[in-house]
This record gives sequence, C-alpha cells and structure tokens, in this order.
Amino acid sequence: MKLHNLQKVISLTAAAVLTLSLAACSSGSGTAATPAPPYGGAPAQDGGATYKIGICNYVDDASLNQIVGSIQDRLAAIGVERGVSFEIDYDNCNADAAVLNQIIANFMADGVDLMVGVATPVAMAMQAATEGTDIPVIFSAVSDPVSAGLVDSLEKPGANLTGTSDYLDTNSIMSLIFAANPDASKIGLLYDQGQDSSATPITHAKEYLEAHGIAYVERTGTNNAEVMLAAQALAADGVDAVFTPTDNTIMTAELSIYETLIDAGIPHYTGADSFALNGAFLGYGVDYANLGVETAGMIAQVLLDGADPAETPVMTFDNGTATVNIETCEALGLDYDTIEAAFAPLCTKVQTITTAESFDELKG
Repeated sequence: MKLHNLQKVISLTAAAVLTLSLAACSSGSGTAATPAPPYGGAPAQDGGATYKIGICNYVDDASLNQIVGSIQDRLAAIGVERGVSFEIDYDNCNADAAVLNQIIANFMADGVDLMVGVATPVAMAMQAATEGTDIPVIFSAVSDPVSAGLVDSLEKPGANLTGTSDYLDTNSIMSLIFAANPDASKIGLLYDQGQDSSATPITHAKEYLEAHGIAYVERTGTNNAEVMLAAQALAADGVDAVFTPTDNTIMTAELSIYETLIDAGIPHYTGADSFALNGAFLGYGVDYANLGVETAGMIAQVLLDGADPAETPVMTFDNGTATVNIETCEALGLDYDTIEAAFAPLCTKVQTITTAESFDELKG
C-alpha cells in the first residue's frame, strides 16, 4: 500500500524535465539497438537509458534537504551530459522507523535500480532491506559508516553500498571553543543518545575535555520538548559553551532552543552549518550542497560506469569551514572581528550566516 505522502516520480531527462508520459520501461530490459546498462536501467523512448532511483531523507532538516536538492539538480545535469534519464521517487520518513521501512518496501516493489539513503538510520535500513539482492545503495551524510556497521572500511566498503560521509572532526570544534574563550571551564554536551551520528563525536569530546582537565555536563533529548528542557538545564548548569555534533534531533529543535542559550550567554558550537542557520552560534563541518553533488557523482559511477559499490571508497571531506551566525554572535555580546581572527588559523574558511528556517529563505 503506497504512503499517502509519497512524492511521485520526478523525471529528469537529457533534453529537459519531460512530462510523465515518458514513463520508464521495466528495470533491467534492453534492445539490440540499446544494450541494457551496467546496473539495471531501461531504454527510454528517445534511445537513452532510464534509471529509477529511490531517495529517502531521514528528517526535514536544512542540511539534509540541501543534500537532496543538490542530488536532484546534479542528476539532471548528468542526464544532459550523458544522454540518459533519471526517474526519482523521493520521500521523507520524518524519523519514523515504520514509515521508513514502508518507503523502502515501496521502492523495491517499484523496481528501482538504486536507492539513496540520506543520514545514518536510512542507510542502515536500506542496507538491511537490500541484503541478498543486487540493488545498490548510495548513502549520504553518514557521519561514521564504519562504526555504524555499514562498511568494512572507508577504502573498501565490502558490501553493495558506499557513499559520502560528513565525518566530524570533534577536536577541531573543541579547539574553536577555547580559541574564543580560553577561560571556559565547563562545557555542555547536548545530543540524542539514540542518534548513531552522535556516539563517536561525543566520546571524542569527553576524551578531549578530560585530557585538558575541563568539566562537562551531559544533557540529552529525543524530541523537541525534551531538547528544550535539556537546553534550559544547561543554562541552569552554568556551562560556558555547548557542543552538539551532527545530531538530527537537536538540529530539528534548534529554532526552539537558540534563544534560550543566547539569553543565558552560552554559545552553541555544532557540527553543521544548518544549526547556525537556525540560530546556533557556530556550525563547523562539510559543505552539504557539495556533499549532494558528490553523492550524485557516485550514483552515476555505479549506474552509468558499472562501478562496484563494494570496491568504491567512501568519500570524506575537509571539515574546515566554520559558519558563524552573525546575529547570534552580536546577541551574545561577542565581537565578530575578534572571533574571526581567533578562528581563522584553525579553519579553512570562516563565513557568516543569519537566522532563517531554510537555506532557500536566504536566497530570496
């Protein structure tokens, strides 16, 4: 049974975006004039192959949405460049495991040639569902694919999936905290214990703080209400700064907590620029738009060039971009020029952003 909220086929073609009357033939078929492509695909009516791709996003999140948009845009361009078509079924499970499993079942029933899992929980569910099949999976924004058990190693995944990682260099964020405030003596750790993407960075943060003799307080939450209470508790704890890794639960709650932290004079250091977009003092990490572009490139390698996911290295990125919310910086009583000077030696780039709900709002 199809989900009511399933966003049906977006057909990206070589000439442009065509109407749905050019529906794809069944996956894996071919003709004498147009041989079957390396990983499924069917000959389109214009002679080029058509590939069916199922993309599932974990949650409505500024960074993750940006990845999906970049994947779609880049696949459209690749279609023009390579003379092929991509049919994309896209949906968002909104962190609901039952919905996620139904979306994946729908993809498989529709005979997709490849699945794309955005964020760790989606990638793990797709891995389990496709085991024993020949459906490749490309993941995106998986912070620690080895610890999550998705791949044997970054260099040689060893299974029918690979993808792009937004691995977070926790020590670099810790360095930024103390560059801005050398006298900080108590750090708050705010995260969801159920998020796989948070486990390793939080462990690293504790190791760093213990090694430097810095006290820390842990507060956790699994939904917006709990995260709001956790933020209020951190304010009462009197922490000098708060650290959150690439945690989707905290990200979705950021708009609800950033003013609480500002009012308490606490800068929030986080693992993605989407947090800063939603009011956090700083987001440090990868360029998620570029992450989507590179994910689309890996999709093309598998579908068009016959690359074996098991032998295709997971792609990691330079985590050197610090994004400062200039409005929050001012509200905290911090001088941006001083902050930029302190951060610059520790980052590839320091940039500013203002508060909004989505990156689209910043464009117009």
